[in-house]
Amino acid sequence: MDRRAILRRSALAATAAAPLAAPAIVHAQAPALRWRLTSSYPTSLDAIHGAAQVFAKTVAELTEDRFQIRVFGPGEVVPALQALDAVQAGTVEACHTTASAYIGKNPAFAFATGVPFGLNTRQQNAWMYEGGGIELLNGLFRQYDCYSLPLGTTGAQMGGWYRKEIRSAEDLKGLKMRIAGLGGTVLQRLGGVPQQLAGGDIYPALERGTIDAVEWLGPYDDERLGLNKVAPYYYYPAWWEGAANTSLVVNLQQWNALPKSYQAAIRVAAAEATHWMVARYDTRNPDALRRLIGSGTQLRPFPREVLEACYRETQALEQELAGRSPEYRKIHESWSKSRDDMRAWFRVAELSFDSFLAQASRR
Repeated sequence: MDRRAILRRSALAATAAAPLAAPAIVHAQAPALRWRLTSSYPTSLDAIHGAAQVFAKTVAELTEDRFQIRVFGPGEVVPALQALDAVQAGTVEACHTTASAYIGKNPAFAFATGVPFGLNTRQQNAWMYEGGGIELLNGLFRQYDCYSLPLGTTGAQMGGWYRKEIRSAEDLKGLKMRIAGLGGTVLQRLGGVPQQLAGGDIYPALERGTIDAVEWLGPYDDERLGLNKVAPYYYYPAWWEGAANTSLVVNLQQWNALPKSYQAAIRVAAAEATHWMVARYDTRNPDALRRLIGSGTQLRPFPREVLEACYRETQALEQELAGRSPEYRKIHESWSKSRDDMRAWFRVAELSFDSFLAQASRR
């Protein structure tokens, strides 16, 4: 036998029998953390409240259960509309909320959710993740000792439930309506009376006649809240929310103290929950709308006169807010450029495709 072949086989055998060397560097185990997250959404709503549960579950899986986040419903720790304040104060580490509910602090918070006659779901996502929206908004959130990311999106919403028909802009005068964000400001400019109510409070308010109308979200949630039982007219579209993001808000000191791997887990989990939420609504809204119509709901489009009046007031409001709030002006400059660019592109591709299919399917 060839001597060199014998030597080679002997060397291979010795290598196979040798124990594996220990790694040169042993990484320190990531810390075990337990956070509390307060949600602004009723626990009965499995899509919008459920997004926070999906987020928390994903964070735990990505960190092998070392980073656990417990989700609380509204009122279990703080009321629904005090979620951001609780995070800022350090009462809880995080919350899942609608940023536009806090426009009383600064109107620029509306951009984290959606503004009247604004972006659709895909456009909002593009501006947030590739148009600099997340970074710009965190310039605002830092003023409140917070860090924020999108955590959920609803898609286009419905225009709400009304006790009486809306035939013209005149019918908005004196209308007491539960409506959040800058949509409420536009309604007020047209003579309406916007009301800020948490999700769990809107059914009894509408039932008692404390309010005349209410917008919440869309067929799937609206049916679960029973709004069709206390108001017969269901209008569309929600001109104030062509898309609506819900937000994860984290206490800034807590965010900065996290290991980079945990920050990455939060970013990934929030994006996962965002895609999950809109998919859940898009697959469940069609059947819910059919059930609502079948039970007697009167589905109505807003008259064009109403939409045009609201659009004019929205345009004027944008200019006024840009003149009053430096934060609003800075974010609006980026947002409006993205809006105009994407609308030009969508008219060429998305809108032409959707319009053809809408007409063809009728035939």
